[in-house]
Amino acid sequence: MTLNLTAMNLGTMPSPADLIFDALREAIVEGRLKDGDTLRQDQIAGMFNVSRIPVREALARLEEQGLISTRRHKGAVVSSLSLAEIAEMFEFRALVEGEVIRLSVNNISDASLAEASRFAEAFASEPDSAQWARLNRLFHYSLYRDCRRPYHLAVVSKALDQISRYLRAQLVLTHGGARARHEHAGILRAALARDADQAAALTRAHILGASKSLISFLETQRAAA
Repeated sequence: MTLNLTAMNLGTMPSPADLIFDALREAIVEGRLKDGDTLRQDQIAGMFNVSRIPVREALARLEEQGLISTRRHKGAVVSSLSLAEIAEMFEFRALVEGEVIRLSVNNISDASLAEASRFAEAFASEPDSAQWARLNRLFHYSLYRDCRRPYHLAVVSKALDQISRYLRAQLVLTHGGARARHEHAGILRAALARDADQAAALTRAHILGASKSLISFLETQRAAA
């Protein structure tokens, strides 16, 4: 007998743990979940109408990526970074992303350059500051993706996840948007000219400049708190 069913390939669908991981990761990266916020397994399970098993799996993956930590008597909480840790992560990004864009520009496609141009324009014209961090990341990644170094890109992605909520604060609260627009234009010009060394130098300066303004802002903010 032939079953009259509309079938779907369940093997290609994300698991509950994947969906929970993606939702929590996005909320942390975008700053909707703040440093020190507690993630309660029973609450999350209820929100997604699942058992605690996929929630525990999702939380374990988030902890592996450094986005949450497990504290005694509190459970899982959104990780917070010290000023020294933030500064070191920006320093690391400058080293790695400078090399990644240098490698990428040596191989970059017209399609990647066109996409980078669109994201640079979208960032420059976006009135909603809540979108700046996302567009900033898309701009840079469009210039990185032709580096032919998947491990490098994975490391960069993980570092950006850990730092994104602070980067958003840097863009919005330190008036970093105008500076980023100017610096994006310079990086893009170097990439369009296929000048890999100039693109690398400008990217490193861009990241270290953002780090300096963010650390200064956070020092003032944390001292006041």
